[in-house]
Amino acid sequence: MTRAQIGLGGNMGDPAASMAEALRLLDRTQGVSVTRASRLYRTPPWGRLDQPEFLNACADLDVSLEPQSLLDLALQLEARLKRVRVERWGPRTIDIDVLAYGQSSIETPTLTLPHPRIRERAFVLMPLAELAPDLMIEGRTVRHWLAQLDVSGIEPVSDDGEWWHRL
Repeated sequence: MTRAQIGLGGNMGDPAASMAEALRLLDRTQGVSVTRASRLYRTPPWGRLDQPEFLNACADLDVSLEPQSLLDLALQLEARLKRVRVERWGPRTIDIDVLAYGQSSIETPTLTLPHPRIRERAFVLMPLAELAPDLMIEGRTVRHWLAQLDVSGIEPVSDDGEWWHRL
């Protein structure tokens, strides 16, 4: 098994319920075990600013799937949970990103790991730092990259990482 990290987010419908369902579906998939989730965070929009706030979280997975298969599974779950891709960085019911796969560095036409924009996204790094503060991304830790960013407006809305079991 390999430890992988994913990011989840959304700002349409009931994103917390969609993310919780995504984690439950992942956990029931052969070759995937959700080992921990971060707290749930309310975050300002990123990329396109004229849209509602997001909810974001990260999760640790133990996987026997190859990285591309994990990405394919994430995309299938997004579609199952009614994600429609209309505009980049626009509103969405759910987003599931593969952030890291062990310490692998991967670049294919469809997958880059670690996630190519992880270092500039406080809404990803804050919940990821709860789970893997010492995970190395481009030679520095998650904790280091988070310290470089403005985290204003990012607030936890759950007390713990068990929120997905309660929804």
